[in-house]
Amino acid sequence: MPGRGKHRRPRTNPITRRVIAAGTGGAALTLPLLGATHASAAQPAQSAPAAAQSVPQAAQPAKYLTYTVTKGDTLYRIADKYDVSGGWKQLYKDNRAAVGDNPGLIRPGLKLKVKTAKAGAVKKTATKSSAPAKPAAKPAGGVAEATQASAKTYANNLDGWIREALDIMAQKGIPGSYDGIYRNIMRESSGNPQAINNWDSNAAKGTPSKGLLQTIDPTFQAYHVDGTSWDPFDPVANITAACNYAAARYGSIDNVNGPY
Repeated sequence: MPGRGKHRRPRTNPITRRVIAAGTGGAALTLPLLGATHASAAQPAQSAPAAAQSVPQAAQPAKYLTYTVTKGDTLYRIADKYDVSGGWKQLYKDNRAAVGDNPGLIRPGLKLKVKTAKAGAVKKTATKSSAPAKPAAKPAGGVAEATQASAKTYANNLDGWIREALDIMAQKGIPGSYDGIYRNIMRESSGNPQAINNWDSNAAKGTPSKGLLQTIDPTFQAYHVDGTSWDPFDPVANITAACNYAAARYGSIDNVNGPY
């Protein structure tokens, strides 16, 4: 992809940075991830009585906690969720004996050691107020509105990635159809989110084409869609950025039928 988006058919290459997908099957998260806190020693107030002074608390070392892989998990998402230092690569390194040589084959039920020094169960989780929750107001007309108990879930495969991307694109006003996205993915990467082209002119310039729709980093960054990952190997982020680019240049990914 010269300049801002030329793509060529990639060869199969080893994994560099990517989303590592869990297989199908039933499994569940068994332990909440609780990291140790980092706190510096509090300075005692000059006028405060000894009993009221803060007790110094030493910083706690990072801890390994056990996480059980569930359907739809990826090493990237687990590492991001728990703020693992070094990201999914470090998580893979710490669990290579359990995962094996192919990090793309983490299976539901697999137990991983997750290293974190963050306080709280999940990164970016809001602290709950100690005040009692107020009852939800009833909608006008007396008809109870159904609320989603959890976010919509998608299969962790090519079909699920495309459908999730299409929902995001619909919210952002980015055109494109399932067939148009699927057709271009199969041409560019054969459905491999780890695909990277290390041999063409883009690679020679230091910007190899990456992911399902083979975007180069400058294009991915310029057309990145808010709310998706900044990792070009993330399937949904790659699809939405590529479709956003195709919409700007060709009107829609549906109008793309060759290298673009």
